[in-house]
Amino acid sequence: MGRTRSEERREEILALALSHGLASVDDLSARMGVTPSTIRRDLAVLTSRGQLARTYGGALSLEPHPESSLRQRLGEAHEAKRAIAAWAAGQVTDGETVVLDGGSTAAALAEELRSFERLTVATIGLTSLEALADADHLEVVLLGGRLRHPSQSFVGPVTEAALDRMSFDRAFLGADGVRADRGICEKDLEQTRLKELMMSRADHVYVLAHGAKLGHAPFHAWALLPPRWTLVTDASADAAQLRAFEAVGAECVVVEVGEQAVPA
Repeated sequence: MGRTRSEERREEILALALSHGLASVDDLSARMGVTPSTIRRDLAVLTSRGQLARTYGGALSLEPHPESSLRQRLGEAHEAKRAIAAWAAGQVTDGETVVLDGGSTAAALAEELRSFERLTVATIGLTSLEALADADHLEVVLLGGRLRHPSQSFVGPVTEAALDRMSFDRAFLGADGVRADRGICEKDLEQTRLKELMMSRADHVYVLAHGAKLGHAPFHAWALLPPRWTLVTDASADAAQLRAFEAVGAECVVVEVGEQAVPA
């Protein structure tokens, strides 16, 4: 006997949850052309089988996107990250104070900042700290706190207290995913809280995210973005997604690998 339509629909729901993380009942209903109550029944079945974990108004896969380690991420989209980092460094002026998020793109930016003559760099990332540790002509501030081993960066109330004592000309943030309608996606709420604090303390905010991260929502914690900020990405970014970011007030910069960045 062939599969029923209900089973086919449940397999599609599971595939969507595995690839995108979080899906709302309304989104699934519209996508599949069935009523929200039908989707809720499907979710109840999948939950009873242990294939999904329910959240308010939607479904979160139990095994969507395990958080990759920073070591793993260092090898992903390497050329794009280097090009994004080079453009970001070009926005910095000697004498400024900047803050770097954790992550592999921020670490690439830290390498670029070594060439400055006079700069204060605050960071939560151990990899960025390592890149700057022997740059004794620069003022380097580690924001401390509790170490998150997967990201090799610090979070928590100690980190937040250190941020409260500083302000920045520029904040450079990474992301596990970024969406125009939700903001920056991260694994946990401590990370999103920290990103929001960094943004609130900076005059200029940049989100450094290669094209695969745009529209990506592997987790369920979100940092809200300010009214004005700059998205720096690479040429693999989808044009429709860039228009969506511009519609919510972002300036979009597209970096061609090996070439200069251009406005989207």
